[in-house]
Amino acid sequence: QVQLVESGGGLVQAGGSLRLSCAASGRTFSTYAMYWFRQAPGKEREFVATITWSGGSTSYADSVKGRFTISRDNAKKTVYLQMNSLKAEDTAVYYCKARVDGLGYWGQGTQVTVSS
Repeated sequence: QVQLVESGGGLVQAGGSLRLSCAASGRTFSTYAMYWFRQAPGKEREFVATITWSGGSTSYADSVKGRFTISRDNAKKTVYLQMNSLKAEDTAVYYCKARVDGLGYWGQGTQVTVSS
């Protein structure tokens, strides 16, 4: 079992920055990859970024590449999403996800609103 709690969302102007956090508890955090997804109103949930258990490898959706950075601190059991140069189209609820033993665990989400 894994429990995930996101934080750090809010309202920001276009061009601004936010850093999201996702705190994990339960199963040993340092053993599994982590993901960020987002879901905009009326749209399906989409992949944003992922990071391996060690933090040694990351991958991003094309829409955020060069603007967003995923990182993790295994000692703090937390994964981060640094979001820079935000655009109105980044407005969404952001979710973190853990995939453990073939099962997916989701947080409750945090709202990010970018005003243009």
